[in-house]
Amino acid sequence: MTLSGGIVGQALAPSPLLATLPITALVLGMAISAVPAAILMSRIGRRAGFMIGAATGGTGALLAALATTAGSFIGFCAATFVMGAAGAFTQQYRFAAAESVDSAHAGRAISFVMLGGIAAGVLGPEIGRAGRSWLSAEFAGAFVIAAIVQTVVVILLSAVRPPPAASTLRHAGPGISVTTLLRRPSFVLALAAGATAAASMSFLMTATPISMHVIDHHSLDDTARVIQSHVIAMYAPSLVTGFLVDRLGVRRMMIAGTLALLACTAVSASSHAVAAYWTGLVLLGLGWNLLFVGATVLLTRSYVATERFRAQAVNDLAVFGSQAFASLAAGAMLHKLGWVAMNGTAAAVTLTVLALIVAVGARAFPSTAPGAASTTAATPTH
Repeated sequence: MTLSGGIVGQALAPSPLLATLPITALVLGMAISAVPAAILMSRIGRRAGFMIGAATGGTGALLAALATTAGSFIGFCAATFVMGAAGAFTQQYRFAAAESVDSAHAGRAISFVMLGGIAAGVLGPEIGRAGRSWLSAEFAGAFVIAAIVQTVVVILLSAVRPPPAASTLRHAGPGISVTTLLRRPSFVLALAAGATAAASMSFLMTATPISMHVIDHHSLDDTARVIQSHVIAMYAPSLVTGFLVDRLGVRRMMIAGTLALLACTAVSASSHAVAAYWTGLVLLGLGWNLLFVGATVLLTRSYVATERFRAQAVNDLAVFGSQAFASLAAGAMLHKLGWVAMNGTAAAVTLTVLALIVAVGARAFPSTAPGAASTTAATPTH
């Protein structure tokens, strides 16, 4: 979707200003489905929830293939919305990983799971290029391949035998209000940092294929290579980010993430050459990883086990809501103000979060989850 969404949108949209609407629909699907996905998993368990998510993703991919073939912009946006709803389930993998280990090792668990993104970074653009001309409509075949991939995911998940759903945790204590969560500095900071990482990444990444391929007339191969490198850069650091949490601490790692994002905007705004796009997008991926993993670890330390599903749902609603707004604004800002202005806007938002991280100090960065000593043993490994 990163490679093809904006290009297909540019071809089908009634106005260039709406070229990134399909990507926005995808992220909006994630945002709206974040709460229902968390609630459903709390009732039926992680494995069943992940299988439903993969099946939904495959359905959305097939709908995208049909809409692309029919030349329907509205249909394509509806299809990407369904694919986004599937993404809300996928985002729960990182929480499932954190819950499967002692809270002190949550950072490593999250990082190891996110290593799957390296394969995605290699395979995603290759699927786009391989299936670009399969059918009469550009990229329709790629979505058929994506549906096949999701079918494989369902088969793999069917072989997983995790413990039963966390019914004991679900009823172990009273629910917590959103207001109570928002009174915790660690929760608010995790939410703000995660939303900034996701929004900055979506804002610049969504506009890159249009800016490179449509406006600057770089080849589709160069554009795919930049996107491929970017996605790999998003997840390859997960080889070490889990250990960096232990070595440097969450706060320092989040600061490093914001600095990488600022470097990205400086490089990207400096030139329209392929090298500048490539370097900027690699830095964008690195910054996203450091800040997003740090924010996720901090989030898991801001609540106890009985609060996890509500806290995760609120967080993902805010994160992907911000990401949806950023992806929608990307197309309009690119066509109205240009690539340099976009990078300046991203830099301003990142600077604000960096100032917040520095200002709150170490007091908002607990080393473990509240009540970790009493809840670790009860946390299910699924």
